[in-house]
Amino acid sequence: MLEEDADLAPRGIEALTLEALTVARRHQDSTRAIEAVRAVRRRELFRTAVGDLVGVLSVADVGRALTDVTAATLEAALDAATRAYEIQTGKPIPTRISIIAMGRLGGREMSYPSDADVLFVHEPLPDVLEEEATAAAHAIAGEVRRLSSLPSPEPPLVVDADLRPEGKQGPLVRTLASYSAYYAQWGELWERQALLRATPIAGDRDLGERFISLIDFYRYSTQGLDKTQIREIRRIKARVESERLPRGADKTRHLKLGPGGLSDAEWVAQLIQLRFGGREVKLRTTSTIEVLQRATALQLIPLGDAATLSDSWRLATQIRNAIMLVRGRPSDEIPRDVRDLLAVAQVLGYESGGALVDAWARQSRRARAAFERSFFDDSP
Repeated sequence: MLEEDADLAPRGIEALTLEALTVARRHQDSTRAIEAVRAVRRRELFRTAVGDLVGVLSVADVGRALTDVTAATLEAALDAATRAYEIQTGKPIPTRISIIAMGRLGGREMSYPSDADVLFVHEPLPDVLEEEATAAAHAIAGEVRRLSSLPSPEPPLVVDADLRPEGKQGPLVRTLASYSAYYAQWGELWERQALLRATPIAGDRDLGERFISLIDFYRYSTQGLDKTQIREIRRIKARVESERLPRGADKTRHLKLGPGGLSDAEWVAQLIQLRFGGREVKLRTTSTIEVLQRATALQLIPLGDAATLSDSWRLATQIRNAIMLVRGRPSDEIPRDVRDLLAVAQVLGYESGGALVDAWARQSRRARAAFERSFFDDSP
């Protein structure tokens, strides 16, 4: 097992989805079905981790592999939840359901500790009352979330739907018409920003693509952003840094919210998309690194700044992944414990913990400077 480098290569979403559905459909009981799927997921997480540790997989390879196994898990969980509903009610589900990936899942940039950020959308079948269809959609979406995180020897997958309209207070599932009405009347700027990474990942593909066509109008506005909206984006970024950084955290070692961390690269990329995505179709991608590369080609950000932000994003992701592999639990901060720090450093090929800390300090300083030049650039 895993004797050759080829054995560690990502299998691809089609093969993973086929296997996940096959093992799930061997069981009528949804709990047993998802246990089988989660066993497949555990094996793929292990295979990806081995490929990561021995240097066969790049940061991008790891992100895609983790995203693909998550997508396959969600597809199988939705299938199991749907079958359970049909067995319980004795009739076919009265609606189509699509799961929309958000966040790093949508960008195919997942790391080991990433949750599955999603939205649920449904569309009642012809001649079905919307109330009946909505009740069914809520039952199935709730079951997907329950099955994915059931206590089990297999690692859980947290399915987080908090980016939906109205957050935790809003309905778990909406129709296309409901999403359209909400975004048209109540959608806030931060929600437009969150939608930049939305992409269909499981369920009814036609419905998912129609959801994307719907939100393109909001996330890629032909009007871009006015000066007031740009100031608002900058204000939100500053608030996120000040309010979400954990109490007692050393911001210089914080890989997500600290200077030069993941957030800096992502917010630069997303501000560029919000400002120019309406007129520049090439910017319409859910990948942070691809946005920065394409923005360089369009002369919307200097090549050096884009490269620096991309390098910092990759290094931060590598360190976060290594922390998870060493500790078995997630952390966004470079370890302070000497033994943990040395273990993480050695996984990444550094001679000492100090060498890793120094490398991050140098890279993050350069990235913060690039962030400040690009994020506060008011050029039209």
